Amino acid sequence: MLSIAAIERAAGSVSTYAKQAKFIMDKYQGSFYQVEPIVGVIDALRQDIAAGHIESLTELLHGELFGDFLEMAQHLLDEGYKDAAAVIAGSSLEAHLRQLCQKNNIDTEITVSSRIEPKKADLINTELTKAEAYTKLDQKNITALLDLRNKAAHGKYEEYSKEQVSNMISGIRDFLTRNPA
Repeated sequence: MLSIAAIERAAGSVSTYAKQAKFIMDKYQGSFYQVEPIVGVIDALRQDIAAGHIESLTELLHGELFGDFLEMAQHLLDEGYKDAAAVIAGSSLEAHLRQLCQKNNIDTEITVSSRIEPKKADLINTELTKAEAYTKLDQKNITALLDLRNKAAHGKYEEYSKEQVSNMISGIRDFLTRNPA
């Protein structure tokens, strides 16, 4: 049904709205009685979007994408690949920071010796804090998470533990949830 597709596009396929609409469709399979409750779900979604209670579609997509990478990192960690998990989780964090830059109108490139280069994650972190995209405490946490990612990416595997990578994944997941891009 087109209304289900519209709900999923607006709120995401795992949203409460989509789940409720699917429940209604299953309960009243092909019956006229499904129309009114589906319209109710759509109206509730419309009201929540108008009131600003729903993240933008872009934010939802970014959240789902980075969530998938964090799930992949968690799986790798569970299978004993802490180093690969740290790199993937840290890369997801950096990509999210770049998305936050776009949201906050912060350039992600810098000119160095007449060449345009991507800004380093630490600089982006500082600029996002100055723009009040998130708190100074978040900035400090991100600095630590990026340090762990750099250690993993540069072969300093003995300088961090599996538990620290697990905390890293949890910390990134929390940060992404609180700071959608």
